[in-house]
Amino acid sequence: MKRIIVLAFCALTFFGSDAQDRKPAGFYDFVVKDIDGKEFKFRELKGKKVMVVNTASKCGYTPQYEQLQELYTQFGREKFVIIGFPANNFKGQEPGSNEQIREFCTSEFNVTFPMMSKISVKGDDMDPLYQWLTRKELNGVLDSEVKWNFQKYLVDEKGALVRVIPSKESPMSEEIVGWITK
Repeated sequence: MKRIIVLAFCALTFFGSDAQDRKPAGFYDFVVKDIDGKEFKFRELKGKKVMVVNTASKCGYTPQYEQLQELYTQFGREKFVIIGFPANNFKGQEPGSNEQIREFCTSEFNVTFPMMSKISVKGDDMDPLYQWLTRKELNGVLDSEVKWNFQKYLVDEKGALVRVIPSKESPMSEEIVGWITK
């Protein structure tokens, strides 16, 4: 009897006893909150190319919202989606609440692509999605670091990370548009 208890304890310790302790294994396993606090399930993105971008309202790259919206208007919905994640990790350039961010994006740039709730994209409180995006041990492709606002992560139709695009590169660049259309 003692042996069974010890084996059960070891199995629970090794495999984990709580399903919520497990981190998402792949891109489609993530469930996040949108800017209105509703669940957004990545599994609904299967078959689409996805651009994940960390955003900020008071950054030199903030005008990229206009280009992101143009890209989404031109190519989005059926086969491509942009997901914006407001983050305040760089010099306090996203100080607003989710409501303020939504208002800003709508009134200043007519953003219609999905915007998520504000998260952290680096540091000790890094969101699990960004842990997956930046760690080869999790994404299976590459290690990276979020260096500034409006860094772009490209994920293919099968949920595989394929590329990281630096903040300075326009969302309408040949590289990005070529990736979407190929």
